[in-house]
Amino acid sequence: MHTAPLPGFPGNSTPDKVLSAHSPSGHSDDYAPRSKRAFRTIFGALIREIGDTGGLDSLVRQKPHLLEASLMNRLHLYDFELSGNCHKVRLLLSLLGLEYERITVDLNGGDTRQPEFLALNPRGQLPVLVDGDTVIWDSMAILVYLARRHDTRWLPEEPLALSRTMQWLAVSENEILYGLARARAVFLFQRPFDLEACQAMGRSALELLEKQLATQHWLAGGGAPSIADIACYPYVALAPEGDLPLTPYPSVRNWLGRIQALPGYVNMPGIEPVG
Repeated sequence: MHTAPLPGFPGNSTPDKVLSAHSPSGHSDDYAPRSKRAFRTIFGALIREIGDTGGLDSLVRQKPHLLEASLMNRLHLYDFELSGNCHKVRLLLSLLGLEYERITVDLNGGDTRQPEFLALNPRGQLPVLVDGDTVIWDSMAILVYLARRHDTRWLPEEPLALSRTMQWLAVSENEILYGLARARAVFLFQRPFDLEACQAMGRSALELLEKQLATQHWLAGGGAPSIADIACYPYVALAPEGDLPLTPYPSVRNWLGRIQALPGYVNMPGIEPVG
């Protein structure tokens, strides 16, 4: 964890540029100049509540404490829409019913190698979650943080249940990542991975899940989903984009359907609803 500057302003509280934040209307401007438009995107709800009687500049001058409170009390997710790892976090945030600000980062345009972003995550990877003055990077770490902080049912404390959850988190970071996710990346992002090897590992991952889910509704067992299901879900659901059809795996498809039926579920581009 790192001490964060004001969310949305990596590395400096008075930057020349900000990463764009998604407003409820869906408006975004990647690396927009610091301007009224950028501020309104992030603080639109606050401005409407207070009343923009003298313009945004006067709001900042007259009531800086309100602006600071708005910044520090919001969850901010640095996000790339087509990233399965980012979707894991978006999905759990939605299932937990948590409001947050999405900050779009151009993953393919080099934004994650900029000094402002590296100040948040020195690994230069997405996703990154900012919670007040706390910064957390890595999708698994963020899932653990959110579950422990907001609803421990997603990450049980009982030793055996916890260990079973961790087993499938390990699968998400090994067979699923190096198999399913990389096979998709070859097609979608033209990454130079060994497609045949990735697909072979991906099929091994799907077979492993199929065996587990033939007797269990959820990966870690028990009667409810855990962050193990959330961590494994996106790249399994996106497997067809890596030329790995899911038709041969009926138990996996049923599991995908159960996740999609959870209250608060949100989808992402490339994931087809299970009929």
